[in-house]
Amino acid sequence: MTRAFALADCNNFYASCECVFEPNLEGRPIVVLSNNDGCVVARSVEAKALGIAMGVPFFKIRDMAREHCVVIRSSNYALYGDMSERVMSVLAAAAPNHEVYSIDECFLNLDAVPNLDAWCMELRQRVRHWTGIPISIGVGSTKTLSKIANKQAKSGDGVCILTPETTEIILRATPVGDVWGIGHRSRKMLIERGIDTAYDLCTADERWVRQRMGVIGARTVFELRGVSCHDLERLAPEKQSTCCARTFARAVTDKEQVKAAILTYAQRVAEKIRHAGQVCRTVQVFVRTDYHDATTVPYSASALETFLSPTSDSRAIVGAALRVFQRIWKEGIPYRKAGVLLIELSQADAAMPSLLDDRLSRDDQLMKALDQVNNRFGRGSVGIGLSPKGARWRMRQQRLSPRYTTRWADIPIARS
Repeated sequence: MTRAFALADCNNFYASCECVFEPNLEGRPIVVLSNNDGCVVARSVEAKALGIAMGVPFFKIRDMAREHCVVIRSSNYALYGDMSERVMSVLAAAAPNHEVYSIDECFLNLDAVPNLDAWCMELRQRVRHWTGIPISIGVGSTKTLSKIANKQAKSGDGVCILTPETTEIILRATPVGDVWGIGHRSRKMLIERGIDTAYDLCTADERWVRQRMGVIGARTVFELRGVSCHDLERLAPEKQSTCCARTFARAVTDKEQVKAAILTYAQRVAEKIRHAGQVCRTVQVFVRTDYHDATTVPYSASALETFLSPTSDSRAIVGAALRVFQRIWKEGIPYRKAGVLLIELSQADAAMPSLLDDRLSRDDQLMKALDQVNNRFGRGSVGIGLSPKGARWRMRQQRLSPRYTTRWADIPIARS
């Protein structure tokens, strides 16, 4: 039986999210900036047409943005994450056998769908009607081919279904660097050997590809030929580590300011692993200067602390993080970034509790209560220590839109 994989991809996702609650932005050039409003991380179709490149620092396009009335937004991850969940829930209801691949992409298994074209068009309309987010759908007999089809769908009517008659034509028109899994180094190597398109790679000698690119490269060749090597991953691989790190709005030399950042980040990662039902064995803290600042001497430092038994208790993780911070702190350094990394993660129900610790149940209840309060009243409502609101290390978000779907005070009000 011929397989049918679809890739549903939200169009210009961050920019589209900004338009859902501000429909007057439709048709206008929109760019979304990275943390600290530094670089462009998302663009609307209209912004792309102006030649605004992905990753360009904002200061380089400030004049152009003013001239062309470009709408500038700070990254609103609370909004984007919630809108992503809404889109994925619609896709999951339509195709129970699916794989959420990223915040704005989802693979669907459509083996049993008889009329693919009509089904995909109806699904696009449903997602747009229920969430306000436009999506494109590409369908192929493998996940790699569905990725290529999706790119074609974005430049067409929103749906592209590869058939035996159209596959070769589209593969010939697809640069080899656009093939899923082909990175910069592989692309350069392939082009040097005359393999410029997806079709060239599809028809290349598989033994040569295996020698040069290993098993993963050989699987890519088979996928381009319509032989499925990558099935859907229903369960995401269990995380072995998690991190909270931020670039400061400006360089910070004050120890208490950086310490407050470490305290905040430690609590954030502790919340993350509790939400995932995990515990950690080791805490790592790092600090560094701005590598791009030619006026300062580059400096970075990191260190670890390991627990006797795994934990997700914020108090233990914060305490370890602050002790590590004391060890790596160096006076007079203009720090620009810091972070807390939790490693050696495992499932909480699989962790062996310490025989010396008879407070685990009570501590778990305390952390559960802490999370419930923060979930109800907002992150940071209750925590360990104080974090000044005007701190220099806090992320710059001068153009942040309201968190329409996750904050009561930001819910839009319809007035007659």
